[in-house]
Amino acid sequence: MADSSISLKPRYEQMYLTLRDRLHSGEYTIGDKIPSEKELMEQFEVSRITSKKALDMLVQDGYIVRQPGRGSFVIHNGNHTEAIEPAEAGKHDYNTRLRTASDQIVLGLIMEDFSDSYGKEMLVEMERTAQKMGVYLMLRLSFSQTDIEENAIRMLRDYGVDGLIIYPTRGQIFNSEILKLVIDRFPHVLVDRYVKGIDSTSISTDNVAAASFGTHYLLDQGHRHIALLTSKVTDNVAIEERIEGFVQAHAERGVVLDRSSWLTDMYWNSNQEEDEQVLVQHNVDMIQQMIEAHPQITALFAMQYELALFAKEAIEHMGLHIPQDISIICFDSPQASAALYPFTHMEQDQQSLGRLAIENVLALIEGATLPSKISLQANLVHGHSVTKASVRS
Repeated sequence: MADSSISLKPRYEQMYLTLRDRLHSGEYTIGDKIPSEKELMEQFEVSRITSKKALDMLVQDGYIVRQPGRGSFVIHNGNHTEAIEPAEAGKHDYNTRLRTASDQIVLGLIMEDFSDSYGKEMLVEMERTAQKMGVYLMLRLSFSQTDIEENAIRMLRDYGVDGLIIYPTRGQIFNSEILKLVIDRFPHVLVDRYVKGIDSTSISTDNVAAASFGTHYLLDQGHRHIALLTSKVTDNVAIEERIEGFVQAHAERGVVLDRSSWLTDMYWNSNQEEDEQVLVQHNVDMIQQMIEAHPQITALFAMQYELALFAKEAIEHMGLHIPQDISIICFDSPQASAALYPFTHMEQDQQSLGRLAIENVLALIEGATLPSKISLQANLVHGHSVTKASVRS
């Protein structure tokens, strides 16, 4: 008669007991490599979290050692005369050395890119939090290329990382490797944006509220003709949400939108260094032409910091002044210095984004259930680029 008490135990504990029995029976001997988490997932028809918990229990009881990038190896099977008792395992020099390596949680971090305006502070906070929590962080950059991002996900998983943090590339409908992470229940979080149609935990700014707040601030200053500047991006949910907040604020204040003063097809980065100056001049020319065609404009809302720089150059080239003639507000202007113009901007909480990314992927590794979307508030930082509206002559 089967032992009904075993079936009442959690799946990971049942799996642990089965694997332990195999060790005791000699199916695996000291030095043998046992099946990987993925192989055990398929064999026992369980999730990766369940498979990992069972292996963690074998590590805790001194039966196996886990080495990132190599696999799990038997160091005690219950029959060896020189085997170390589980309670004494941590006192043995050899076992301590191996288990120190195996207990090291390794997280993969894939970022599109980072700059002084956005990403750098978040990356620093991730590393700071990882060090504080005893976690090792492996960084790969995708440089806005989906294929590089997909390869990085595969490479890091093959290496044996315990979880992934992904700052997804712009302009993608979905990344097939991210979809595989969801199917495999591999612990991962997305930062800054989410991917439509994929159930991954994302940590990002409440972009609708941030853009709405910034727009209301301009409207409070008497601006009724506000131009919109945003990059040419396909399916960038962060930009879509910012546009939504911009529209929402106008509707709430009863101000009619003039979509002819929107530039939504701008490029702000280039993969070819030799094209950079051409790109900058193209954007500056576009903004200048738009302002000349709409002399009623008194303010610009740039949805990215780089676009605010283009706008500043265009306005100054026209002989106009900021903010006396045209005000500018943007997202994520770097801290003002002698070399940087102090834009009024909506500042995302990069430190919290970085800290929560680490904390939440670790929670997923432990088997926690998290909401699909975690939103953070942005703050308005006053610079020198906004003042009350005035009519340009």
